[in-house]
Amino acid sequence: MNTVSSLLDAAWHERYRKISALNIRSSIYDVTNRCNLRCKGCFFFSSNEHEAAIEETDPAKWRAFVRQEKERGVNLAILIGGEPTLQFDRIEAFYQVMPTFCATNGQIKVPRDRFPDMMVGISLWGNEEDEKVLRGRDTFAVSSKHYEGDPNAYYLYTITPKQVGRMEPVIRKISDVGLKVHLQLLTNDEQVDGFFWTDEKLRDVRVEMDAMLDAYPRTVISSKYYHEIITTGKMLGRPFGWNECPSVTEQLDDRKPQPKRLIRFVRWASDLRTVHRCCTSATRNCATCKDGAAHMSWVMVNKRAHLKSTRDLQNWIEVYEMFAKLYRFIPW
Repeated sequence: MNTVSSLLDAAWHERYRKISALNIRSSIYDVTNRCNLRCKGCFFFSSNEHEAAIEETDPAKWRAFVRQEKERGVNLAILIGGEPTLQFDRIEAFYQVMPTFCATNGQIKVPRDRFPDMMVGISLWGNEEDEKVLRGRDTFAVSSKHYEGDPNAYYLYTITPKQVGRMEPVIRKISDVGLKVHLQLLTNDEQVDGFFWTDEKLRDVRVEMDAMLDAYPRTVISSKYYHEIITTGKMLGRPFGWNECPSVTEQLDDRKPQPKRLIRFVRWASDLRTVHRCCTSATRNCATCKDGAAHMSWVMVNKRAHLKSTRDLQNWIEVYEMFAKLYRFIPW
């Protein structure tokens, strides 16, 4: 029977030791139902999740809720929206109590005097042309000025089928402003013409993602095993989907048999009572979901399955390290 010790040399075992001690327990929170953009393909609006609950506006109730979440065992709050930066008081309720990650479109700057070390993930949906089609504006022109050189910010680059073969200039301009970038793929929730994935496009984008990691190792926070998982939708021969996804809200998870899942994971709506099905939306087809965090988590909760060989376990370690870096549990 393979064990961690039998499969890893001293250097890899030390890397394993550092991440195995983290014990990350995350949940996701809709900070607000509002946004200052309306992006085609945003699951929050395409699934009408912005109408699922009426926002709680009492700051004291937000602070009490966050304390309850910490008592529930959560040690990573992932803040989404809408646009979280429209409600800094709610962000602060989390930030004062536990490690907090803020996903933003970058059009409003997180004040670093108020949130000096909060990790910020800035959404980017391609080059200037694609951004204008999908988001109505060139968001990079604004966000890059807000966060240039910020050691606690990085871009979440959502690659679309139209970006295949054209990624390098985007990565280069991110590098030029002194920021990191994580790669993920568009799930075309709103069926925008010209933005559908094909098997050929997925094969090509995997090659290109690997090439960007090789060419910009100090800028791109990723792993080739993650690229394989997210482009093929398979892990160790198993297909991703409802029966495998680890990011299903605990109260709504009635799957039998129960797959490996994130412990105590919940996706909360902005009323602090309503919960959503999963880390994206109930209207998304799980079989075609390309959500990067869900696929990372899928790998992470399946450590035992990766004890097949040294390379499999090293792949698992690299994905776990990537997740830990993106949420500021270990340094870049």
